[in-house]
Amino acid sequence: MLLLNCPWCGPRDETEYHYGGQAHVPFPETPGELDDRQWAEYVFYRDNPKGPFAERWVHSTGCRRWFDVVRDTVTNEVLAVHRPGEPRTADPAGGDR
Repeated sequence: MLLLNCPWCGPRDETEYHYGGQAHVPFPETPGELDDRQWAEYVFYRDNPKGPFAERWVHSTGCRRWFDVVRDTVTNEVLAVHRPGEPRTADPAGGDR
């Protein structure tokens, strides 16, 4: 069982949350200029690394707020949790991104 620490409500069981996909995926700067292939890449294609990975989660049965988690996909260990807009405390790539 995964234990996530909501930045507003504190530690809760994973059953209170919903996964929201990869974090820090920027919206296209000129969406009107994207063709179907580019839109498909933006909407459907995400990284799938083995190791630390930045994810979005929502506390759906609690405060209903979104937050970012860095989780090791091999061990399922939560390495960092932070509110959107806060500096990242752990970088999945090991450097500045």
